Parts: sequence; C-alpha cells; structure tokens
Amino acid sequence: MSLAIEKDVSLKAYNTLAVDVAARFFVAVHSFKELQEALAWAQQHNMPVFLLGGGSNLVLTADLDMLVIHLQLHGIQVLSDDAECARIEVQAGENWHAFVQWSLAQGFSGLENLSLIPGNVGAAPVQNIGAYGVELKDHLESVLVYDRGTQQTQCLTAEQCQFAYRDSVFKRESGRRVILSVIFKLPKQAALQLDYGHLRDYLAQQQITQPTALDVSRAVCEIRAEKLPDPAELANTGSFFKNPVVSAEHAQQLKQSYPNIVNFPQDDGQVKLAAGWLIDQAGWKGVRQGDAGVHAKQALVLVNYGSATGQQILELAAQIQADIFQRFAVDLEIEPNVISRANTPA
Repeated sequence: MSLAIEKDVSLKAYNTLAVDVAARFFVAVHSFKELQEALAWAQQHNMPVFLLGGGSNLVLTADLDMLVIHLQLHGIQVLSDDAECARIEVQAGENWHAFVQWSLAQGFSGLENLSLIPGNVGAAPVQNIGAYGVELKDHLESVLVYDRGTQQTQCLTAEQCQFAYRDSVFKRESGRRVILSVIFKLPKQAALQLDYGHLRDYLAQQQITQPTALDVSRAVCEIRAEKLPDPAELANTGSFFKNPVVSAEHAQQLKQSYPNIVNFPQDDGQVKLAAGWLIDQAGWKGVRQGDAGVHAKQALVLVNYGSATGQQILELAAQIQADIFQRFAVDLEIEPNVISRANTPA
C-alpha cells in the first residue's frame, strides 16, 4: 500500500473548534483509489473509520480509537453550459466558499446567499447547509457517493438525499456513504433572495438598488463577518443551534410576551424562531466559562478561547438549552455533529 498512515495524530488543526483530541490512525486521501485503499486497510485491521472533511461542523469529545480518513478530493468540472444554466460537478474536498466565489466569477448564480459558510463541498449535503433564505437543496442536482455496504458508487438524486432543515439521509445514516462529489445546477439569471435577515436593509444602506448576485454575496460576507468570528482567529463551528420551529399557536403566545421576537412563518403553517435571539434575550451573549464561551457579538455561536474540551463546550450548550426551555418552552437542537466514542461510525 502506498498510503502513509500516521499514528496518534492530534486533530486540533483539523476541526474549527480547535478541540485537541487524537486519532489513533490518520491518513489523507487525494483520490478515489486512495480512499478505497484506506477503507480496505481499516477492514483488514478491524478498525472503525471516521471520515473527516473541513472539520467545520464537529464537536469532538474524546480521542478517536479508529482510522480517521481526511478527504482531499479536488476538482471542478463544468458538465454543461447553456443560455439558461450550468451543471457543475465539484469534488468533495473543495472549499465551499471558494467554490461559491468561483461560480459567481463564471456568471453562475444561486449560491450567493451561502457565501462564507465554512467547510468543504462534501460536507454541505450532510447538513443541507443554508443561510439567508436559501438552502443547498435548492440548487443541488445529485450527489455521487461510495456505499461502504455494497462497495459500489451510486448517484443519488436530490430527492433520494431526503433533505430537510439541516438534515439529510447522509446525517441520518452516518458512516454508510462517502460523498465523492456534488453536481449543482446553477442558473444564469439570478432570482435573488433578499428578504431574510438584514440583507435587503444592508443593500439599501450601501445604496445598491439593483443588486447582482455578486452584490448579494459581498453583502452576505460583510454581514457574516460582522457577527461571526473567523475560526482562524477564534475557534468555533458557526451556528451551534438550529433555529427551532414551533406551532403558530406557540409563536403567538410568545409574541404576546415578547412583541419583538424574531420569527419566520413557514409554508406548512408553523413558525421558525431565531435561536440567536432567544439566547441573547436570555442573557447568554458573551458569557464565558473557562475557555468555553458564547460569542460576544452573536449568541448563536459557541467559541473555544483556547483549551476548552468538547465536553466543556457541550456542558455550556446544555445549560443554554435548559434555560431556553424554561423561559420559552422551546427546545434547542445542537446543529454540529457531536462525535464521541459511543457514536462514532463503524
């Protein structure tokens, strides 16, 4: 085998929360062949496997007694390009934000609201990433995967991915499939989504009356940079909690006590609440417990000020969850994937 499998490797540099846990074995793969070799090695040694991408959506709570495979599959290919749209295949190891900027530079729209989301393209379908009223599923055509059970590649349509709010079949069946690449269908004429968050207000302040997709991307980047810390400067996983969805009746009751509550009516009659607003209202913004804390500018983001463990981050999250439920009767669900010895995939 040509692969260089390392032993006892710290994963601190491989997760944006900068939690210092170790992988018993670690290997970076740059091709499908190398991935197959790594999986075969793990099977021969009866070693569980953990697939690692950009590490931007993880809370690691313990050393991983397994083979950690760092996916570094790269490449972008335009499959078709006509007057209306382009179909683009992107390898799983490509950086998400870099791909969004590349697509805009080519004149392709649709992903501008998803600018500056950390992580790699291969992880994006797992969470069905979304921001400012747009979700990945809106422009995803299919996903090429390697099914570890059948040992065959398979192309899953968007429908087969079973996308939901920050959810997918990949998340519900973690470890079964390895995402190799994603095919996007991006329009040439932008149907801009401007009515979520402060996006339209920001554009108005900049006196941009007829925004382009690139204008929207720049606005999103500016807004996110103002509120969300750069993981390279302050370790974090981005949004730590999902925005909760409640019944219209529950939302109306909350509005009576909190007239300014941030809420978004949904097509099914339910109402999505802004988790960050709830946490801020409860006084958690800027709270710090040792090196685990809540970001001073965005209450939705938990941060590691230096040497916090994954367990310490989770303990702080649990306190927030309990307080929000007591105050608002609303359950907050953790958004990143929590990885421990007990729940790591085989």
